[in-house]
Amino acid sequence: MALNLDIIEKNMAPVTYTYDQDTVILYALGIGAGINELDFIYEKELKVLPTFAVVPFLSAFMPFTLQAGLNMQTVLHGEQKILLHRPIPTSGVLTSVVRCPSIYDKGDKGGIININMESRDADGDLLFENSAVIVDRSAGNFGGDRGPKPEVFDPPKGTSPNFHVEETSSQNQAALYRLSGDKNPLHIDPEFAQKAGFECPILHGLCSFGFAGRAVLHSLCASDPQRLKSFSGRFTDVVFPGETLVTEGWELGEGLYIIQTRTPEGKVILGNALAEVV
Repeated sequence: MALNLDIIEKNMAPVTYTYDQDTVILYALGIGAGINELDFIYEKELKVLPTFAVVPFLSAFMPFTLQAGLNMQTVLHGEQKILLHRPIPTSGVLTSVVRCPSIYDKGDKGGIININMESRDADGDLLFENSAVIVDRSAGNFGGDRGPKPEVFDPPKGTSPNFHVEETSSQNQAALYRLSGDKNPLHIDPEFAQKAGFECPILHGLCSFGFAGRAVLHSLCASDPQRLKSFSGRFTDVVFPGETLVTEGWELGEGLYIIQTRTPEGKVILGNALAEVV
């Protein structure tokens, strides 16, 4: 299946996403929140974790894959960014529009598909944006522009992080997170995972993104969702349910922090990451 280059710079059809408090709570539990974070898992004074913004993204992304001509057997999720404009309501109906600003040709490494998405509430107010980089390993060599080199944000050598958070994911983490919408069998079916080259099902990249986002929220934003303006990262390695995730951040100034999530052994899971707080 060839990439559909006609989608570049065009808006896809709007996609609606309806959710309630239970949806929000299930997501929070899926990315590791527990009873010490009652504001995010108990409806009494419920708040929405900022990284919940990736959940409506998935519902809009799936129709996009068909229009874009992506080969889902060779697709990798490269990067994700959320940009928050206002607190996410605890329930509602969101309308999201996906746009593909560019597709780059990386030759034998595949095609790079850049995606932007705006999500608005029932009144038409912009709540948040998602940006994603998708790699289709089977879609290169179509004669397109190779694209610019990405910016690099590495932790400064010899400098201690401003915060350090360690959390161990549950053996059931992927089984729980998939109920937020990502039903890819790679994360639940041992036979499918082995055929894909893994010894067992792997954790969703956006689940580890959520773990890191929680660490940023509690460490830099005093657990106040209104203080996180944006969060982005590049998925650099796989995570298995039950692994410990270490998230650290280094201040750049003006509310910007370089973020990195790794295992205790040093395997970087989420790199080239930035958080912007106010």
